[in-house]
Amino acid sequence: MSHQILHAIEPYFIPRGRLEAALAGRLDADVWYNPHPVVPLNEEEVIALCQEHQIDAILTGLDQITRRVMEACPSLKAIVKCGVGLDNVDLEAAREFGIPVRNCKGCNKEAVAEMSILLMMSLFRNLYPCANSAKTGGWRRMGGREIFGCTAGIIGLGDIGREIARMAAGLGMKVVGYDPFPNREALQPLGIALLERDEVLRQADAVFLCLPLTEETQHLICSATLSLMRRDAYLINPARGGLIDEDALYAALKSGRIAGAAVDVMTEEPPAPGCPLLELDNFLVTPHLGAFTEESRERSFSMSVEHLVELLGGR
Repeated sequence: MSHQILHAIEPYFIPRGRLEAALAGRLDADVWYNPHPVVPLNEEEVIALCQEHQIDAILTGLDQITRRVMEACPSLKAIVKCGVGLDNVDLEAAREFGIPVRNCKGCNKEAVAEMSILLMMSLFRNLYPCANSAKTGGWRRMGGREIFGCTAGIIGLGDIGREIARMAAGLGMKVVGYDPFPNREALQPLGIALLERDEVLRQADAVFLCLPLTEETQHLICSATLSLMRRDAYLINPARGGLIDEDALYAALKSGRIAGAAVDVMTEEPPAPGCPLLELDNFLVTPHLGAFTEESRERSFSMSVEHLVELLGGR
């Protein structure tokens, strides 16, 4: 009997037909696609599709794979994240229901790290307001700063945090970092000065957030932690929007408490019309592009295929 796989990934990342071709001869499976024009899928949409097609494996991106989904879909046997962050999957519920969950650890570290460095450089040189002015009939020229000799502060020293550290050091930056559970063996060759979290916030010219979103890290950046940062410092978030209290960030940027912020993620994606952060020259947002490179896509796709074959008993 064929396995039933829900392919919830947007077509840019994995085009239609590609998964079937990769599984051919390895796993007997029917692939069902997200019929909705907008991704990610919400809870109700996931449940409806899983029930309609008796789905036993989901290939997910940022879709809501909640406890309610698992309760409503008893045929579900495996969840594969075509990416790294698992905050959209209720891992505790998956354990209780005996549903294995796999992600593609390390697949996008280079892509996200490069994007993070790009965001930092854009802030240091005021690239966004100047480029926007030049394209709309103005010729606004703003002074900037050089990153050479500045301090990069990285909060979260997993795969992506360590890759940012490597790149930042290669650009002549001093690197300091914090991790609640540091892998000292992996960190040793990078020359990162390990500090307490608040000290990283105090010292850094550019603070990078590289933590998963959990109950403990929700709104890690708030009025209290923003008050620790230097007034000429920048905040870069390539991880998850929920790490930042966006009302507090707006107040800090509007008042000049910090110099600027660049994020590739927000609490609500896309942000609602009228979001006050979008009005600020010293706030830069990109639409969750960190992993969107050809190379990262290939790595995550290949790893996802292997996970599906393993979990569903293929060859």
